[in-house]
Amino acid sequence: MLLTKKIVKKQIESFPDEFSLDLLVERLILLEKIEKGIEQSDNNEIVSESELDKEIEEWFK
Repeated sequence: MLLTKKIVKKQIESFPDEFSLDLLVERLILLEKIEKGIEQSDNNEIVSESELDKEIEEWFK
């Protein structure tokens, strides 16, 4: 999954005139994760709530 220039431009335009590189990188990472999640959902690559409950239960054993 790749970000498009359109998405990046829109984000940069929403920033104040001065911002840190860290803020930009954090925002781009967040956008990439959101886009990946949407893509996974579109491809039906999801985990049901009951499956998630089982996985979480395993974490605490």
